[in-house]
Amino acid sequence: MRLTPIHVLRAFYYTVSSRTFLTMSRSLVLYGVSGAVLYMYVTTSTLVISGVLFGVYLATGGWKFADVFVNTIRRDLWALKALLTFKILQQRNTKHNRTIPKVFEETMRNHPKKIALQWEDVTWTYQDLFEHSNCIANYFRDRGLEHGDVVAIYVGNRPEFVALWLGLARIGVTSALINFNLHSDALAHCINISFCKALVYGGTLTPAVKDVKSQLKGGLKYFSICNEEKQSIMEDAENLDEALASGCRLPPDSPKEASIFDKLMYIYTSGTTGLPKAAVITHCRYYYISTMSHLMLGYKSTDKVYCSLPLYHSNGGIVGLGQCLCHGIPLTIRSKFSARNFWTDCKKYNCTVILYIGEICRYLLAQPSKDTDRDHSVRVAAGNGLRPEIWKHFVERFNIGQVAEFYGATEGNANMMNVDNRFGSCGFISMIAPSVYPLMLLKIDEDKELVRGRDGLCIKCEPGDFGMLVGKIIKQSLTQRYDGYADEQASKKKVAYDVFQKGDSVFMTGDVLTMDKYGNMYFKDRTGDTFRWKGENVSTAECEAELAKVLHNQHTVGVYGVDIPGAEGKAGMACIMDPNREADLELFYAGAKKELPSYALPLFVRLTDEMEVTGTHKIKKVVLRRDGYDIGVVKDPIFFLDAAQGKYVPLDTVLYEKLMAGLLRV
Repeated sequence: MRLTPIHVLRAFYYTVSSRTFLTMSRSLVLYGVSGAVLYMYVTTSTLVISGVLFGVYLATGGWKFADVFVNTIRRDLWALKALLTFKILQQRNTKHNRTIPKVFEETMRNHPKKIALQWEDVTWTYQDLFEHSNCIANYFRDRGLEHGDVVAIYVGNRPEFVALWLGLARIGVTSALINFNLHSDALAHCINISFCKALVYGGTLTPAVKDVKSQLKGGLKYFSICNEEKQSIMEDAENLDEALASGCRLPPDSPKEASIFDKLMYIYTSGTTGLPKAAVITHCRYYYISTMSHLMLGYKSTDKVYCSLPLYHSNGGIVGLGQCLCHGIPLTIRSKFSARNFWTDCKKYNCTVILYIGEICRYLLAQPSKDTDRDHSVRVAAGNGLRPEIWKHFVERFNIGQVAEFYGATEGNANMMNVDNRFGSCGFISMIAPSVYPLMLLKIDEDKELVRGRDGLCIKCEPGDFGMLVGKIIKQSLTQRYDGYADEQASKKKVAYDVFQKGDSVFMTGDVLTMDKYGNMYFKDRTGDTFRWKGENVSTAECEAELAKVLHNQHTVGVYGVDIPGAEGKAGMACIMDPNREADLELFYAGAKKELPSYALPLFVRLTDEMEVTGTHKIKKVVLRRDGYDIGVVKDPIFFLDAAQGKYVPLDTVLYEKLMAGLLRV
C-alpha cells in the first residue's frame, strides 16, 4: 500500500488530537515535523530528511540529543510509518465494521487457492479454511448459539482449531482458548470462569474432560472433534467429525450487532498470583497485534511462517496465525515442538520466518551440530525470551539474518519490538518523540511497588535504571486502550492511577526492564510472585495450593523459581516443611504430575525443618530463592526431578556439577 499525503494527514490528525499531545509542548513541534518527514520519507532521499531534522533539533536538544537523533531516527521513522499505516487500516476497519472473519474473507477472496495452513501432511488453502469455518458457524448457529455467547475450545495445534474459533467468531460467539496441557482443577477453573455454554474438546483429551466433568457447571453442552484414532466419546457429547462432514459450507450472515470491539477470544494468562485469568482479545486488538507485528517486522508477500508454539497463546495464535488470516502469509503448524525436526521442517515447507520462545532456541542449540543447521531459507526469527548469553551463538550457528525479539502483554497495551537487530533488546521507545507511543519505565522500591514523589505522582526512570514497564491508557486510542481480563476485579488490579498527572491511568505489566540512552529496552525480571518456565507463566500460589492437596494438607509448601545456567526463565523449586521426613516423594511426584501441567512441575524439592513466615503467615521466600539448590550452602536434603526415571533423586555433587556445566537437559 502506497501512502499519499491525504492518508498521512488523516492519520496524523488522529495522532495529534489526543490529550497527551496537547500537554507536551516539545512533541507539538516534533509531530508537525514528523508528519512532513514521513511524506518526505516516501518521496525523498534519507539524506535530505536527515539534514532537515538534524538542523531543527540540534538547536533544541544540543549535542546529547543530536547523538540520540542520529542513532535512532531511521528506527523511529520506520516505526512511525508502521504506526500511521496501521491507523489508516484500522480506521477503515472501524468505518466498515470489519471484524476478523470479514478481514479473513477479504484475504481469501484475494487468493483462494493459495496455501493457508500446513500441518503434517495436511494442506488447507484459504478456500478450504473459509469453508471449514463456515461449516462450524452454521452448525453452532443451528444449535442455538448466538452473538455474545462463549464456547471453550480444548483442542491441540491443528487446522481444525483455527476453523473452530474463526467459525464461531463469524456468528459473534467468543472462544475461550484453553491450554491443552491443563488438567484437573486448573482445567475446570479455566472452563468455569469463561461462563461458556459449550465445550469443544479434541479426542485425545477425552480423559482429561471426563476427570473434571463433575466440577463443571450443569447444562454445559459437549462436542468432540478430531477423533481419527477412534477415541471413546462421552455419552452426552456430539461428534463434530460426523456432523461437519456433510455440513453447509456457505457463509452465514454475520449478526447485525457485531462490532470490531466485541470480544473475539479469551487467552489465558497466569498473571501474578492465583489461577489463570482470561485476558480479553477483541477483534480490534487481534488486528492490532497481528498487523503491527506485520508492519514492524516487514513481512514480504513471499514469506512463510513456521510455528511450533501453541495456538492458544498470543505468540503463536495472534502474532503467527494473524499473518495468515489478515495478511495472506501461509502458516505451517506443528502439534508439538521437535528440536530434531525443526530445521528439517523449515526446509521442507520452505519457511522464511520462524516463531520462537527462548526455550526453543536453547533446545535447538543443545542439538548436535549438523551440516543442515544452515540449510534453510529462514531470514527472520520472531519471538521473545532469547537470552543474551546464547543470542550471538544462535544467530551465527543457524545463519539467522534478523532477530525480531518483542515484548508483549497479552492483556495489556504495552507492546514493542526490536526492529533493528539490536543485540539483547526486546524493543524500544522513541527518545525523540516519546508521546507518540506512550510506554515508559517507572521507578520501583525494594518490594517492587511504584515509587511516588511528594506530589503523589510516579517517577520516570532514567537510562540505566531498572523500573516497571507501563503503558498509558487512552480509552479512545486504537493502540493504547486497555481491555483487561474477563474478571473486572482482576483487570483493576493491573491499573495504576494518578501516575503523571491527576486523573490519568496506566497498565502495569509487572515486569522490570531497563533501557539505554537510545531507548532500547532490555528485560530484567518479573515483579509478581510468579516465574516463567518453558515459555509459560507459572503461578506460585496455584502450585502451592495444588501441592498442598497432594500432601493431604499435612505439610507447608513454598514454591519459587530458581536459575539454571544456560536455561531460559526460572525452574520451579518446592520447599516442603517436613521435620520428620514423612513426605513420600514418589507419591508426591505422581500427584504433582496429575494436578499440574508439565511446565509447572517442580524441578527441585527441598525438605526442611521450618520455614520463616510473615506476620500474615506468608512464606518468606527471599532467602529460599537466594539459596536455591546450592548444595554447598543448603544443609537440607535437596532432590532433582529425573524425567527419564520419572522420580525425584538426591541432588549430589556429581549431579549438581552437571547442572552447573549445562550438561543436563531440563
